[in-house]
Amino acid sequence: MNAAATTITRCLHCRRPLRSARSIANGYGPTCARRIRNAAVDTTDYKPHQIASARELIADAAIVPVRGQAFAAVSSDGTETYLAHPTNCTCPAGLKAARCYHQLAARMLLAA
Repeated sequence: MNAAATTITRCLHCRRPLRSARSIANGYGPTCARRIRNAAVDTTDYKPHQIASARELIADAAIVPVRGQAFAAVSSDGTETYLAHPTNCTCPAGLKAARCYHQLAARMLLAA
């Protein structure tokens, strides 16, 4: 008898198994998704388009935890991957010591 191989999709934030199709598509369970949406992060140093880009990065599951407080983040055009941390990033803006939306997304995920 052949047993079908089942893969378990896990929440990108808490690593718990995801069961609903909507959660699997989002990459986050309902509780983590709500916490991320409502995360109280100081955004005064960021421009409105950076805040929108950080939220989009999280919604698209284009930023995933790597280890500790480090995250792998995909570039806006999808061609490169950067290592993002709440205080720095390896993207071109981050290398110039500027605040980027990858850093903001990392802060939002850690605040949740």
